[in-house]
Amino acid sequence: MKKCLLAIVGPTAVGKSARALDLAAKLGGEIVSADSRQVYRHMDIGTGKPSADERAAVRHHLIDIVDPDDEYSLALFLQQATSAVDEVLVRGNLPILVGGTGQYVWGLLEGWKLSQIPPDPELRERLEARAADQGHEALHRELARVDERAAGRTDPRNVRRVVRALEVVYARRDMGLEQDDATSDPGKEPPPYMTHVVGLSMDRSDLYQRIDDRVDSMIDAGWTDEVRGLLERGYGIELPSMSSLGYSQLARVVAGEMSLESAVEEIKHRTHRFARNQFTWFRTDDERIHWSNSSEQWDETERAATEWLVANG
Repeated sequence: MKKCLLAIVGPTAVGKSARALDLAAKLGGEIVSADSRQVYRHMDIGTGKPSADERAAVRHHLIDIVDPDDEYSLALFLQQATSAVDEVLVRGNLPILVGGTGQYVWGLLEGWKLSQIPPDPELRERLEARAADQGHEALHRELARVDERAAGRTDPRNVRRVVRALEVVYARRDMGLEQDDATSDPGKEPPPYMTHVVGLSMDRSDLYQRIDDRVDSMIDAGWTDEVRGLLERGYGIELPSMSSLGYSQLARVVAGEMSLESAVEEIKHRTHRFARNQFTWFRTDDERIHWSNSSEQWDETERAATEWLVANG
């Protein structure tokens, strides 16, 4: 088999995992997760991890690899995902990249090359303090002044990413690099395999209903107890991992600061918004993505993926 990589992308709750499991069984595949939250141990229900039976049926990679208080980053993902894909190919199987974290997906498929500049704890502390005192907009304005391109692709509300971008810019300048080199633009080097990207979508109202049903199922499955267990282990809500959808709301429920009913409604609302935002990474007019938005279309999408593999395998 040539070096082929199949990817399945789309918004949360659209059914990526189920389709990936089906294709893996039919095509001899192994699943490489591109989900920035499923990497964390002890966070199972709220992140929608595949079940133990599903993981026994098909080998999965990059799930349960760090503790909730460990740092995890795009750079680490790219390193580990590349190794996982290579391992799958060595075994003669098909790597299937599955997930809705756009940076992870395109970082791997486009071969992003990230800066190896380490974090600067002192600078990070100062910048985070400024964000808390002056608001996230002030920090993003500073990034725009020093690196307009980095500011343009960094969400002003994501303080951690704004801080990291500023760290890279200032560190490279301290190293004596020219202005043109001080950008945090990662650059790209196409990976050494052919790719076929399948996108799953559905009407927005149907997607929202699926999201709502899934949140209710997660609550019934014990999501609140999962959050309680994390807090009892000492994993505080200030951790990046605990910013995952729903965890901070349920932490407030556990603390008696919020009713479960209010928390569930807020989780559903925030997840709807998150799903909309995912389409900024997976655009329906992106010609690289072979979209399927119904069960009937999936049959054709599956045939096209199989034919692609046969032609290139």
